[in-house]
Amino acid sequence: MNVADANRLESGFHHIGLENTEDVNNADIIVLNSCVVRQSAEDKVHGMLSSLRHIKDTHPTKIIALMGCLVGPNSEKLQKRYPHVDVFMRPQQFKPLFDLINTVDEIDVDGCINTLSPVNPSVTAFVPIIHGCDKFCTFCIIPYRRGREVSRPIEDIVKEVELLSLRNVKEVTLLGQNVDSYGHDFLDKKDLADLFYAVNEIKGIERIRFLTSHPNDMSDKIIDAINSIDKVCEHINLPFQAGDDEILTVMRRGYNIDSYLRLVEKIRKKVTNVSMSTDLIVGFPGESDQAFKNSLKVLEEVKFDKVHSACYSTREGTIASRKLIDNVPIKEKKERLSQVDSIQKDIVTTINAKLLDTTQEVLVEKFENDQWQGRNRNDKLVFFESINHENLIGKTVNLSIDKTSPWYLHATEKIKA
Repeated sequence: MNVADANRLESGFHHIGLENTEDVNNADIIVLNSCVVRQSAEDKVHGMLSSLRHIKDTHPTKIIALMGCLVGPNSEKLQKRYPHVDVFMRPQQFKPLFDLINTVDEIDVDGCINTLSPVNPSVTAFVPIIHGCDKFCTFCIIPYRRGREVSRPIEDIVKEVELLSLRNVKEVTLLGQNVDSYGHDFLDKKDLADLFYAVNEIKGIERIRFLTSHPNDMSDKIIDAINSIDKVCEHINLPFQAGDDEILTVMRRGYNIDSYLRLVEKIRKKVTNVSMSTDLIVGFPGESDQAFKNSLKVLEEVKFDKVHSACYSTREGTIASRKLIDNVPIKEKKERLSQVDSIQKDIVTTINAKLLDTTQEVLVEKFENDQWQGRNRNDKLVFFESINHENLIGKTVNLSIDKTSPWYLHATEKIKA
């Protein structure tokens, strides 16, 4: 989501004649895009903000802006702590910065933030479809920073994807903190499945992905749409966060492990050749050895294609920070995380080994280190060397897998692109 926000802001800059630079010292405008999903991420943001003070003192005409999830509804504390920052922007709220640019540099910004779509996108692009989250899990700060759920109209999303298609984008990923909640705030009851059907009709778009799902909102209608719509890729990210029912209750996730496993079983029965990834937190307050073992049991039973795992860290402002004691030692958290990584490595090694000598349809995204790189429909990373001399970026090629590993696949070109 932060990448998508940054791409949109850069598009607005492009419209008023600004160019991108990676050199902070050479920039007229410096924008720090903040992520606070974990404490370590927030610490990095504060460190960078402090380092920018010297630049502002040396070059007072530079504009320094902070955007993203660190900026909540009230930025007074941040303004007092970082007086050298000129403007603070909540997620997707870019207008304060453009207003400042208009005032300082007398640049006409009218209309530049009406349609913020990447100007020079790659083969793939992120498209936010719903902002905010209404779940209020006890460990998560996002609802307090990004606000309540607000869905974008289907017509607006379709227009954006059509524009991306004209700019040679072949694959779009529909984004939301809880993407399956899309449309729940509409009066006409249109939902994510309806959006799938609308985007599926756009000429030039070959693939549709979506992130991130919540088990409580993964409806039969959405599952059926994933299976029946050609362009929707057979890959679902479905976080379970913990394998113990007591921990899930304290997390306020709204489901138990039995219902989660039944949902996984339903998805695998309905969606042909589906791959699944998940999110898992280890060391949540009160997580006993048995509770952790229950999480490992889920990993071994479901056999996910990918697991995004992390140690729990207290986020100031969350329900957990107010009501729970972070009582699992950091050493124990790291040992548990290591166990998760080890088990998952073995699981995905076995899963990927089954793809040896199979033919995979790969959308080529880049050329790097003398190899082409892309992903198959199940979100598996594939590297290969081409027998052709043409530019394959944006092409879909059929590849024969000749080597597998836990992290990627290697292939040979089977049919000319």
